[in-house]
Amino acid sequence: KLLTEKGAAKKMLRFLLLVNKQGQTRLSQYYSHVPVEERVTTEADIVRKCLARNEELCSFMEYKNYKVVYRKYASLYFIIAIDNSDNELSVLEFIHTAVETFDRYFESVCELDIMFNVNKAHMILDEMVVNGNIVETNRSRVLAPVAVMDKAATIK
Repeated sequence: KLLTEKGAAKKMLRFLLLVNKQGQTRLSQYYSHVPVEERVTTEADIVRKCLARNEELCSFMEYKNYKVVYRKYASLYFIIAIDNSDNELSVLEFIHTAVETFDRYFESVCELDIMFNVNKAHMILDEMVVNGNIVETNRSRVLAPVAVMDKAATIK
């Protein structure tokens, strides 16, 4: 377990964004407190830079005191901000695992699935990431609580 200078646990992920090709945020999850005004400007800057980058460039870039890792799947960009000392490749692998998990649940995930089921998308991410730390990557274990909730919703 990594610790900061103050002895608190070090968070790997700072925030996660799902954004469409037009730059509209479809889902955002923050793992540390960021004031709303700062969130809006940070999201706008990062999204603009990710959308403007050539596909031939690598999927990492530095932004202020973060390292931004992103990947485009179909019409959605998965964007994650991490600390400068964290491993970009592990975050790319996490993005891929998250997409595969969404694909399994939504049966080929698309932007509309996220838009109309944002609570389920948050629930899936909450099973995978706790307090900025990736805690589960097994798709079956991640989706089991969601399946229980779906089953409970159908019982009358």
